[in-house]
Amino acid sequence: MGRTALGEDDQQFFREAMADVRPLSDESNRFVPLPDADTKPAHPAPDDELETMARLTDLVSGSAELDITFSDEYIEGAVPGFAPKLMRRLKRGEFPLQNYIDLHGLTRQEAQEKVTDFILESYRTGFRCVLVVHGRGHNSENHIPVLKERLPYWLTRGPARKIVLAFSTAKPYDGGTGALYLLLRKRKGTL
Repeated sequence: MGRTALGEDDQQFFREAMADVRPLSDESNRFVPLPDADTKPAHPAPDDELETMARLTDLVSGSAELDITFSDEYIEGAVPGFAPKLMRRLKRGEFPLQNYIDLHGLTRQEAQEKVTDFILESYRTGFRCVLVVHGRGHNSENHIPVLKERLPYWLTRGPARKIVLAFSTAKPYDGGTGALYLLLRKRKGTL
């Protein structure tokens, strides 16, 4: 592509538009200073963005508590150093279930509160293995399993992250891809 020459009208128009333009006299004003690193955006980011950024920050800083594997069908996660033998037992559904919660029909916010309360109460009671039935998203908008996608984040935040040792997609007879086994820490003073 070649350059096209400006016609006389274009040159005249440019001269008129630039008639009152003057060069900068002070060398220090030629560069825009970098923004302050502590400056906050004018509006908060949406929740999903904040959670994603928080998770990435935790991973980068090394403070993420659980190692998570996530696909469309399968979810698992465990605290660092969790015994592979125990993880295999959890994935096979070999721990006796002591409690469960069904999140069908709840909004994301309601489900998050219920899951946190459920984990805390199960821990206080001394339960070690519990089941969270989150569903497969068949009744959600666009059939997206919203609760299933949020659960790993809920289990790594707040009080749950100090209680949950590991989690895994349940066996078909316990809900399959619509449920998670959670293995909780042993409460001090329990067998």
